[in-house]
Amino acid sequence: MQTNLTSNKSLLAWLDEKVELLKPSEIVWIDGSKEQIDALKAEAVETGEMIKLNEDLLPDCYLHRTAENDVARVEDRTLICTKNEKDAGPTNHWMDPEKCYKMLYDIAAGSYEGRTMYIIPYSMGPVGSPLSKIGVEITDSIYVVLNMNIMTRVGKAVLDVLGDSDDWVRGMHCKCNVDPENRWICQFPEDNTIISVNSAYGGNVLLGKKCFALRIASYLGKNEGWQAEHMLILGLEKPNGETKYICAAFPSACGKTNLAMLIPPEGYQRKGYKVWCVGDDISWIRKGPDGRLYAINPENGFFGVAPGTNMKSNPNALKSTMKGTIFTNVCHNLDNNTVWWEGLDKNPPTNAIDWKGNPWNGAESEEKGAHPNSRFTSPAVNCPCISSEFENPQGVPISAIVFGGRRAKLTPLVYQSKDWNHGVFVGSIMGSETTAAATGAVGVVRRDPMAMLPFCGYNMGDYWKHWIEIGETLDPEKAPKIFNVNWFRKDDEGNFLWPGFGDNMRVLDWIIDRCDGKVDAQKTAIGYLPYAKDINLEGLDMTVEELDNILDVDKDAWEEELKGVEELYAKFGDTLPEELAAELAEVKADLNK
Repeated sequence: MQTNLTSNKSLLAWLDEKVELLKPSEIVWIDGSKEQIDALKAEAVETGEMIKLNEDLLPDCYLHRTAENDVARVEDRTLICTKNEKDAGPTNHWMDPEKCYKMLYDIAAGSYEGRTMYIIPYSMGPVGSPLSKIGVEITDSIYVVLNMNIMTRVGKAVLDVLGDSDDWVRGMHCKCNVDPENRWICQFPEDNTIISVNSAYGGNVLLGKKCFALRIASYLGKNEGWQAEHMLILGLEKPNGETKYICAAFPSACGKTNLAMLIPPEGYQRKGYKVWCVGDDISWIRKGPDGRLYAINPENGFFGVAPGTNMKSNPNALKSTMKGTIFTNVCHNLDNNTVWWEGLDKNPPTNAIDWKGNPWNGAESEEKGAHPNSRFTSPAVNCPCISSEFENPQGVPISAIVFGGRRAKLTPLVYQSKDWNHGVFVGSIMGSETTAAATGAVGVVRRDPMAMLPFCGYNMGDYWKHWIEIGETLDPEKAPKIFNVNWFRKDDEGNFLWPGFGDNMRVLDWIIDRCDGKVDAQKTAIGYLPYAKDINLEGLDMTVEELDNILDVDKDAWEEELKGVEELYAKFGDTLPEELAAELAEVKADLNK
């Protein structure tokens, strides 16, 4: 057994309890050294836990397969455990903490027998940043260690920053038997604790990701006056060299990673526009000494969905996977010892192993070679458009906050909220229409306020109230402007009316011009709409009249929409902020004018 890497009393006491509970055969502290990580990779290859890929084509890359019953987040087994059920709110699954601890400890007891306990000290955000937080995860999985080493900043330096402090998040992961009937991912926000049992899939076991960076951090943010949001951060650099930063929230399948790594259209590139990625998934936002909001990306890597990622849809994401990457549940091409997934290219391998570990011939098989939720874990530094501010401990100043969803008819291409509280309203009502892949029922609106529905660590009514309270502390001149976008408007034949992808730059450009007061807008019942002439259509096969069609507000459709919002709000009872009820009433009244 290694000697302890810290003398932190709260940490050592917690570890003693867990050793007693889990009975590991060996204990290893993760110090973050290259030698240690390389040795763990070699061990994982030797045991078959990971497959080393072609060193010439994919240097330092590995393939891993999870159990077939363990391939995605399990929302119905993800619990928020607070003393009072009301504090978890109507949209979370709740259990009494005492009862939950007993259930989890009974499942986990002795589960490390014959296994190694790895102790991973990690920092969410740059080590030592005033905006960062520290966690410690114990796990019996080398796969978890190696993924956490990509997704977070790991090692001895983290413990040095922690010192004697008790301000750290406790994380316990036990693979157990990967039994779906006893699989639980539990957050105890009041105890700064996360426990995950019977899963080995990244989204459930990389405890720094959604569990800490959103569920626990959102609760910490409420108590400490900052925000943890499910938002990308991008920098838009204008030809004069000035960069403005945008945070943006989208439910899944709405092109969030594509936007975070956007490549501007050729006309924009020629003029000198650039887009820089600070983060593709999570933002921690705090007021800086100058009164503006600043954001950091608490992560150190990308945990991206592989299928559909290709040189056309997202070249920067694909290039990020070319070295130092762990692929999970993709197809293994035996001819050149590389990986493949649906949507990568039109040439599926014929001599391959599918994500389940079975022989697979892409020319003949009806089955998919890669799981639809197969993943890549890649270091952020690999991204060709990673921002020079990525490691800035102070974060980047935010000019705009953007919400978006997938709506075929209702929502205009872009509109701006009337003010901060109306912006909170706009975020609270966002949602997406289901596609055939999701449920079979197509076009049903799934509400996902601020894209935080599965990730808010406390009552969402209180979460909205926290947004409103943040707004009260901001000088309106310095507060980010809030917008809503919808890339997914369709005509009556079901064709998309906006080209999307890189051309979304045209909308971002308008948003920044609006923040700078350079363009006017028309006031409507739902907010400020652009004048079509102010969105640059140069090089696009679209007329101003066609653009006007996706900037309209259909009064009847919006009145119908607000009935759905009333249903959502009714769930929250007396925890719904009165400010949001007032915003709803105002939009209804304005539609009737």
